[in-house]
Amino acid sequence: MITKEDFKYVCEKSLEMIMAAGIHLTEEDKKNVTAVDFGLNRIKEEGVQILTLFDTDRMAAKILVLLPHQTEPEHWHPPVADDPGKEEVIRGIWGDLVFYIPGEDTLKEGFIVNGKEDCYTMRNEVVIAPGDQLVLPPGTKHWFQAGERGAVMYSFSTKVTDLMDQFTDPDIVRDTIIEY
Repeated sequence: MITKEDFKYVCEKSLEMIMAAGIHLTEEDKKNVTAVDFGLNRIKEEGVQILTLFDTDRMAAKILVLLPHQTEPEHWHPPVADDPGKEEVIRGIWGDLVFYIPGEDTLKEGFIVNGKEDCYTMRNEVVIAPGDQLVLPPGTKHWFQAGERGAVMYSFSTKVTDLMDQFTDPDIVRDTIIEY
């Protein structure tokens, strides 16, 4: 659960970061920035802010924002019915961004969220600078984290099935509940 004040704060900060990155938004876009706290009630530490640009039956594009040192928890996009799972391409736009994927433990830029060593198992670090891209095939376990400045990125993907995502942290709840 996230407080209305925290929800408003992270959405406003994210909108400022998107605009500072030089992305032009419509007035409608500006109203549609949202936040996901994964039911952890620690949005500034573990969470992500999202602006869905479009989501059709076959593909989607989003702008994802992480505040400074904010982490999106480890997850993967599983098969859904006959679909093999969401395939995603991340493209860095602005800021300091590091992804963690399967492979050799090379973690040095980022950090494991305090007390969550068992929930962040991918340690192969990929630094994403503005203009860099990372392709995440369906089912690839991953997590990502912003550095000192925060990060803004594009997410291009096949059909969005985010509510079906699986997480390493058993305490995660994908639906965001705002406390009024």
